Amino acid sequence: MAEPTDPRVAVYLDFDNIVMSWYDRVHGRNAYSRDRQKIAEDPSAPGVAERLAAATVDVGAVIDYAASFGSLMLTRAYADWSAPVNADYRSQLVARAVDLVQLFPAAAYAKNGADIRLAVDTVEDMFRIPDLTHVVIVGGDSDYVPLAQRCRRLGRYVIGIGVAGSTAKSLAAACDEFESYDNLPGIERPEPAASTRSRRGQGTGDSDGRGRGRGSRSSGGGAGPSDPSENADGAADETVDEADDEEITEDPGEAATRLLQRALQLGGRGDSEWLHSSAVKSHMRRMDPSFSEKALGFRTFSAFLKAHSDIAELEESGHDRLVRPTD
Repeated sequence: MAEPTDPRVAVYLDFDNIVMSWYDRVHGRNAYSRDRQKIAEDPSAPGVAERLAAATVDVGAVIDYAASFGSLMLTRAYADWSAPVNADYRSQLVARAVDLVQLFPAAAYAKNGADIRLAVDTVEDMFRIPDLTHVVIVGGDSDYVPLAQRCRRLGRYVIGIGVAGSTAKSLAAACDEFESYDNLPGIERPEPAASTRSRRGQGTGDSDGRGRGRGSRSSGGGAGPSDPSENADGAADETVDEADDEEITEDPGEAATRLLQRALQLGGRGDSEWLHSSAVKSHMRRMDPSFSEKALGFRTFSAFLKAHSDIAELEESGHDRLVRPTD
């Protein structure tokens, strides 16, 4: 039983978003869009089933990570659970006491409005459960930025979880803390070849359509490319997709270097030139909640600092790890 002073956590999963985004992460950019019709027709077909199995989402890893912040008061997952691709997850979710919220596609292009329903429920829960302290939003759609901002204004600590390469930078910045699904304990990262194919697809303009079928904005077995309603939806989302693409193409190593420089400059405004490395990392996470040294290939933050010895001098004495800007 949770103590009254324990943090109380609510988790909200845009399930279609995380499933489709992870599928694209494993198999390459827009892979789900290209395979959507085959998946809808027969997800058990040879080849299709193998690709789905390779991109299976470990929901337990997400829930376990959320539980590290405090006692889980409620966990909700939003999707069309009648779709076979989602139905395979039902037993796994029910076993973890996840409340499955059914969303039926509202149009031919299978847009189910998960973002609106999720946002309404979250705001309602914050007023219904006043001692709720943490809100975990699982999904990379930039539509959740106003929700994250509202939760923070109402005094909640907001954690975002999204798939690398499919999460809007603006959403990560709107959270108190952001973690990539790729970096959660127990999650195996896709082979580099998948990421390379994903990057290459950004500049080629696949014939399947750029604006159509972005994982975070559609679900289920939608219509083919000739479906006018789907094309209309794709045209409406094209501007958002292009903006997200520009954010994704920014080199994460260069961004992390600039972030470290700013943190050292801002942290060095006091009397002491030496700063605790933990304070520097906290400052960097406040400025950019998506920062993660592990996502950059470093096991520890100290290793990250050592790799940037041209701008940061690290001193390790006992349990203390101090850092200052390199002269």
